[in-house]
Amino acid sequence: MISALELRHIIECGFLPLACACTLNPDGSLMIKVTDPSTGSVELLVTGITTTTLTSSRAIASLIGELRAEMSVRKSTFESHERRA
Repeated sequence: MISALELRHIIECGFLPLACACTLNPDGSLMIKVTDPSTGSVELLVTGITTTTLTSSRAIASLIGELRAEMSVRKSTFESHERRA
């Protein structure tokens, strides 16, 4: 089993060069907040992530990949709307 501290470290490193803060909530769930260090803008904020399935490096990498993909979709959607305005 991966410790909470190690899990946080792996997730936070998975978003470099962006800044990531991973917080373990009292109920055992995670909150992940990713910010752009150059602008301070929040790129992603996800709460209530269950840790019960994050027991392997593959599961953690999959979560990071899904969240990065979500960030990418949101960014491209925002840029698309911004160009139309």
